[in-house]
Amino acid sequence: MHQMTPFSNPTMNKSQIHRTRPWPGFPTSKALGSFGDANCMEQLLVHCANAIESNDATLAQQILWVLNNIAPPDGDSNQRLACGFLRALIARAAKSGSCKLQLAAMANANTNLTIDTHRFSVIELASFVDLTPWHRFGFSAANAAILEAVEGYSVIHIVDLSLTHCMQIPTLIDAIASRHEVPPLLKLTVAAAVDDIPPMLDLSYEELGSKLVNFARSKNVMMEFRVSPSSYKDGFATLIEQLRMQHLVYAGESGEALVVNCHMMLHYIPEESFESCYAFESSSLRTMFLKSLRSLDPTIVVLVDEDADLTSNNMVCRLRSAFNYLWIPYDTMDTFLPHGSKQRQWYEADICWKIENVIAHEGLQRVERLEPRSRWVQRMRNANFRGLPFAEDAVSEVKTMLDEHAAGWGLKKEEEDLVLTWKGHNVVFATAWLPAA
Repeated sequence: MHQMTPFSNPTMNKSQIHRTRPWPGFPTSKALGSFGDANCMEQLLVHCANAIESNDATLAQQILWVLNNIAPPDGDSNQRLACGFLRALIARAAKSGSCKLQLAAMANANTNLTIDTHRFSVIELASFVDLTPWHRFGFSAANAAILEAVEGYSVIHIVDLSLTHCMQIPTLIDAIASRHEVPPLLKLTVAAAVDDIPPMLDLSYEELGSKLVNFARSKNVMMEFRVSPSSYKDGFATLIEQLRMQHLVYAGESGEALVVNCHMMLHYIPEESFESCYAFESSSLRTMFLKSLRSLDPTIVVLVDEDADLTSNNMVCRLRSAFNYLWIPYDTMDTFLPHGSKQRQWYEADICWKIENVIAHEGLQRVERLEPRSRWVQRMRNANFRGLPFAEDAVSEVKTMLDEHAAGWGLKKEEEDLVLTWKGHNVVFATAWLPAA
């Protein structure tokens, strides 16, 4: 992106830019290097977003020129973060047409707008999610809670709504096998593969299921695998109905536990922003899903997600929230992946996809609608679930896992829940729930 030239004007130097349009809150006499601070970059991005939204093409191009020169895609973590938002703002301007940038500029920049997300093999994805605790935290906490909840059941039915394509399941199978001389029958149901959201797999769910069944067999665990033709786009309505029919069939069979494992997937269920706390009572797809889930009387529901709020209808508000959350993966990346590595390219491409979805899209195309832990807690309570505290074994499992990673990762308890932190900032939360009486 730093090699894009459309936004540079050879007849306009930096001081002329400032004289043409002063930017509130910014010094007007310092060199471009003074804008390398993360706070300054955020303010530049906010001013640019406001200019695009107000159709001020002149100001938008001026700020884009500055960002283009101070935020190279191969710079430090702050520069790479800002570059991702720069790319998203250009995509929004080109997509929405709210700010008429020169067509030649957009055409020249277009090659740099492409986000090359990688399609993983199973081995690659397993290694990918092991790089940081971002996913492993949820795996460890959820598996510990699940194992405790299903103790004594002869059949365990797990509904895995996971962004990571069942990468949590092998560890759970291994734990189940080690606990029982004669392991219970394991049933695994997944929704159809999420092909449009990274990380993406290079094989079908049927093929993935075959690998999981073979792995379970190697651990002396009998497993059945089912794929439901269901999607987050309709609130997993087909899946809920299939589970309801199965529930009727198995009614009265106390030997089967129903486990619903939700790992960074529920925030893709469509939902608009909320004007007030009373909006939780509205019949949104998320509300309907949770209430339908409660009607199935599950043995346990585990909900793990990223602790941020990207639901605002105002794009500039979303930009601020995303910038102040997504610096974390860029910052952590510098601690575990060398510059120029393929895994780092894949990791950053996935984050750039998220940034672009939050900034450049609206309506049903904007699927990255993260909600903070507090809002999900209220949702679960409104759906008649009660929180289940994590046992000390679960806390111990998570702490042991964190010891395998770089310093900076931490764990804290918030009420009954566990929260993964990076340098003291909330990253991912894990919650466990039981049907309330």
